[in-house]
Amino acid sequence: MPIVFHERPALVAYLTCGDPNLEITRETALAAIEAGAAAIELGVPFSDPVADGPVIQRASERALRNDMTLAKVLELGRDLRRHSLAGLIVFSYLNPILQFGLDRFCAVAADAGIDGAIITDLPAEEAGKYIECMRSRDLATIFLAAPTTSDRRLKSIAEACHGFVYAVSRTGVTGERDLMTQDARELVSRLRKWTNLPVAVGFGISNAQHFAAVGEFADAAVIGSAIVHTMEQNPGREAEAVRQFVAGLRRAATAKVRQSAGLT
Repeated sequence: MPIVFHERPALVAYLTCGDPNLEITRETALAAIEAGAAAIELGVPFSDPVADGPVIQRASERALRNDMTLAKVLELGRDLRRHSLAGLIVFSYLNPILQFGLDRFCAVAADAGIDGAIITDLPAEEAGKYIECMRSRDLATIFLAAPTTSDRRLKSIAEACHGFVYAVSRTGVTGERDLMTQDARELVSRLRKWTNLPVAVGFGISNAQHFAAVGEFADAAVIGSAIVHTMEQNPGREAEAVRQFVAGLRRAATAKVRQSAGLT
C-alpha cells in the first residue's frame, strides 16, 4: 500500500526495534500512530550505526543484547499491519539486508505488509539491484539527500525514490538539536525541482517548534532521537510517554496552521 501523508507536516516516527524489548516497541508504535504518527520507521539495530548519534547507538546496543534481528523486525511489521494502516518503513543499514538475503527481504517485507525501506548506507547510484527487487514487490525505495549533495546527485536520488524523499536537515549524525538550520529549507527547495514526491525532513528535529516549522516548507518530519530518548527517560511507561510527546507535536502543528490562517 502507498505511504500517504494526510496532514502537513506528517510525522514519521522512528523506533529502534527491540529497545527495551519487542513488546514495548509494538505498544509504543501503536501509541504513536494513535496519537497522530502517519508512519513508523522500524529501526533495525546494527553493531556499527555510523549515521546515528549516541541516543540511537545506545538503543541499538540494548536491542542487540535482546537478540533483535531483521527477521523479528519484519514479524513486528506484520503484527502492526494487522492493527493499523499507517506507513511501515524498515530503516536499516545494508549489512543486515545482505545477511538476510535481498530477494528474501523483499518477499518477506511485501508479504508482511511493509511499505518500503530506507537503507542509510546504500547510495542511489549503487542500488540498481535493490531498486529492481523492491519495485518488483511494489515496495517504496527511500533515499537520503543531504545539504551538501550536488544538484546532479539530487536528480539521481529523486529518480531512485519511490514513496517519498528523505531530506537530511544538516550534515552529521542523528541526534537532538536546539535549533533548526536554514539548510533544510534550502535543500527541500532544491529537491522540488526534481520530484513531485513528498519530502520528509529528518536529523535533529527534536521538539514541537521544530516540527511545526518543518510544515512551512516540507511535507513531513522524521523524529527519531527525541522519541528514543523519551522512551529511555520513561522506563515502564514508554508507550504513554511517546503518546503524549507525539500528541504535543500535533497540537503545535495545528496551532501553527491556525495562527498562519489568522484564526488565533
